[in-house]
Amino acid sequence: MQLARHPKRPHSLDYISLLITDFQELHGDRAFGEDAAIVCGMGLFEEQPLMVVGQQKGRDTKQKLLRNFGMPKPEGYRKAMRVMNLAAKFGRPVVTLLDTPGAYPGIDAEERGQAQAIAWNLREMARLPVPVIVVVIGEGGSGGALALGVGNRVYMLENSIYSVISPESCAAIIYRDAGKAEQAAGALKLTAPDLLRLGLIDEIIPEPPGGAQDNLQQAAELIRVTLRMALEELKGLTRQQLIDQRYDKFRRMGNFFEQDGA
Repeated sequence: MQLARHPKRPHSLDYISLLITDFQELHGDRAFGEDAAIVCGMGLFEEQPLMVVGQQKGRDTKQKLLRNFGMPKPEGYRKAMRVMNLAAKFGRPVVTLLDTPGAYPGIDAEERGQAQAIAWNLREMARLPVPVIVVVIGEGGSGGALALGVGNRVYMLENSIYSVISPESCAAIIYRDAGKAEQAAGALKLTAPDLLRLGLIDEIIPEPPGGAQDNLQQAAELIRVTLRMALEELKGLTRQQLIDQRYDKFRRMGNFFEQDGA
């Protein structure tokens, strides 16, 4: 948890600057406004055109306030979906970078349809006719992350987390004591090895010794290798095969069967 939330941990724009050339950021959801907590646009990954969507937290106080501490509002999710629809129109793969404590729970976000925006993204991402690759680079906070996380391939950096609720909130609900966050974190199974063992992600991307914050260049190169491999694996699938593979992948999650009394 501490490494995933490290104040110097690389954010989406750090990786985009190293992995994507000719990146052109797009703004606005064409319904309400701009949300700086989500950055997205088009660019080239090793000369291959694609669309990139990332959640951005900000580094200093000014940036954190601008980015709303990485907590997107409805217009952020609608902007992301607009970019993904462009990807579908032009046949470009989509890469999403997840790093949020969760969707913004403020009154203004609720008034503008936060839950609907998340639900809409879940449905529309499930049927995008292009390859979708997801990488959890820091915090994968509940539906706020999942709204950009319905992919054909889902990866996690070694020290990232992905959970339905934060350990602090979980401890406050289950144990009536937010101070038991460490105990709750163990119960939530939110680490990359936990999720790989449960079949919720496809692979763990290793990080440099000490964490990605200690060597951004090396961390980006490790992500590059994984993206290259994923794009190569998915390029041979038809549009319908991509949709079916993604749908089947997420329908299997949470299904458990007992046989022979086991």
